[in-house]
Amino acid sequence: MDFPTLEDVVGHTPLVRLKRLSAGRNNTLLAKLEGNNPAGSVKDRPALSMINEAEARGEIRPGDTLIEATSGNTGIAMAMAAAIKGYRMILIMPENASSERKQAMAAFGAELIPVSKEAGMEGARDLADTMIAKGEGKPLNQFANPDNPLAHYRTTGPELWEQTGGRITHFISSMGTTGTIMGVSRYLKERNPAIQIVGLQPEDGASIAGIRRWPQEYLPSIFDASRVDQVLDIGQHEAEEYMRRLAREEGILAGVSSGGALAGALRIAEQVENAVIAFIVCDRGDRYLSTGLFAPEA
Repeated sequence: MDFPTLEDVVGHTPLVRLKRLSAGRNNTLLAKLEGNNPAGSVKDRPALSMINEAEARGEIRPGDTLIEATSGNTGIAMAMAAAIKGYRMILIMPENASSERKQAMAAFGAELIPVSKEAGMEGARDLADTMIAKGEGKPLNQFANPDNPLAHYRTTGPELWEQTGGRITHFISSMGTTGTIMGVSRYLKERNPAIQIVGLQPEDGASIAGIRRWPQEYLPSIFDASRVDQVLDIGQHEAEEYMRRLAREEGILAGVSSGGALAGALRIAEQVENAVIAFIVCDRGDRYLSTGLFAPEA
């Protein structure tokens, strides 16, 4: 009997129908539970894809040092993938990332280099580029690597199509590196160009882990605006409130970006009828407990 490895069980995540948070107008609201991946987020898919494809091209080999800038989930996934495949992993991240995220990366054996909250992800990306230029490690660069969206074209998109029996009408996704929305959009549009792809970005001034409003000079090069039919601005309070409602009313414990995705899905549901609306639940909420976001309101 040929037993699967951990790598073999990445993906194939459940798609579940919400029961209490009403989509109204005879709409069906579906949550794709990416927290069910081995390292707990949607980023398991591109982390393995980028390493596997780079190995296949002969660009890296076990024992090499990899360097990546991350706000959290990609770093955890890459640390897991590096542990599976035998790489030294250096992760550069803003110091205000939750303690659970930092501890998870360290548990997988990754080395963490913090940058200030003010420098943010832009500063982390700049430092990663500097270290790579000095020859201190090899890049995967999730923001420019086509193997990031390729993972979602090969797996997430087909899963959504199959799990809905081809009935999906709207796909909602937070946008960070934009790999998820790019890969899923490409696949679903090939199957049915009428499917609406909706991306989410934070309102000006909002700070939502996993969702970014990039300055033009830092916009991920894998992003193609023509693949997104509509972009919604999500407020921080709105994302946090719907994150708590997702847990308390649907039993789905997820992070803030998933609350934002639910908020976006409900906005779309108010505008359409007889739709099948799927949104990405990026990760699990247990990696945000130390932030106090789930604490009872005073």
